[in-house]
Amino acid sequence: MKSIKILENKTITDVPFFKASGIHCGLKKSKKDLCVIYSERKAVAAAAFTRNIVKAAPVLLNMKTIDNNNIQAIVANSGNANACTGDKGYKDAELMAELTAQELNLSSSEVLVASTGVIGEPLPFDKIKTGIKLACDSLSYEGGEDAGKAIMTTDTFLKKLTIEFEIDGKKSMISAIAKGSGMIHPNMGTMLSFIATDANISKSMLNKSLKESVEDSYNMVSVDGDTSTNDMVIVLANGACENELIDSESKNYEAFKTALHFLNIELSKMIAKDGEGATKLLEVIVNHSKTLEDAKICSKAVITSSLVKAAFFGADANWGRILCALGYSGANLNVDAINIFFSNQIGTIQICKNGGNIGFDETLAKNILEEEKITITIDLNDGEYSATAWGCDLTYDYVKINGSYRS
Repeated sequence: MKSIKILENKTITDVPFFKASGIHCGLKKSKKDLCVIYSERKAVAAAAFTRNIVKAAPVLLNMKTIDNNNIQAIVANSGNANACTGDKGYKDAELMAELTAQELNLSSSEVLVASTGVIGEPLPFDKIKTGIKLACDSLSYEGGEDAGKAIMTTDTFLKKLTIEFEIDGKKSMISAIAKGSGMIHPNMGTMLSFIATDANISKSMLNKSLKESVEDSYNMVSVDGDTSTNDMVIVLANGACENELIDSESKNYEAFKTALHFLNIELSKMIAKDGEGATKLLEVIVNHSKTLEDAKICSKAVITSSLVKAAFFGADANWGRILCALGYSGANLNVDAINIFFSNQIGTIQICKNGGNIGFDETLAKNILEEEKITITIDLNDGEYSATAWGCDLTYDYVKINGSYRS
């Protein structure tokens, strides 16, 4: 998009007045496992949380804290989810906020908490306590990448993105670090996304823009059909851009919302691409649906189907599995009108016409399916609505990783 510029080699600490750190405190054997993100200026915050009714302690705590007017810090650990840990787990989450607040001269109500890792094990709090002090002492304007590494679990690469756009003729930045690889399913999954911006925006407008974006970005990703206990997206806006306050659905609000959504879409694709054991990024586009809800239901059904995902792993153009997923999705559709296409840099091929066999070039189809990114376009020919979902193939390595996750 012309109005949005991707800033290479930048991260959250390139946003004015944001510091961060990522350190190793012993939750994992050797890799970084605890981070702190801190805005030196007061910030407003918005968040979205998992819809799993089994919620980790940090999620339960944040659902209360997020209502406060000012949030200036996030403390997060990997290696332990602090989920299904009872009253002690909740008190540990509170202590994480309190210790971070003490180190930064804040109130604990100005600190959000996140955890990711193994479910059901108590936090080794002596390590957390030492880690929080070290992380706060290590805060810097160069710590964004370390913070990103500290939230990774089975991720194979650091997920980060920084963009620049204009409000009131002034350059504003939005930057994020994210993690997500397994237990990823619509309604978010074991994913964390921490977003920093210098835009001057009210809490209500920030919340509105985030909630609307999440529905068409993170909530349209599926790796394995499991919705996590811990997932959350948090955005902090510290107003350092000094644009006129965005407090209504104005032209400036639309510019901010467009930029935030662009960022979230790109991060969602990174998360889908990095599904545990994945070799391919799958994008499912459903066009000409009777309703928007039907379009979303259809795209999610296809991206979630284990049989569809396995077929893509084997580069098998088994369009019948896609049609099957559409059929059981519960969407209102006319099977006899459905057309299906595969496409990427190799080319485009139609593999299903009017809900039936068309006879297609198997060699071309296989060549397309052997690439790392594949777009599946489904034309329902039944309306004017569209939706897109992202996911990955289902591989042998996914089973290997999750067969021994705790070890």
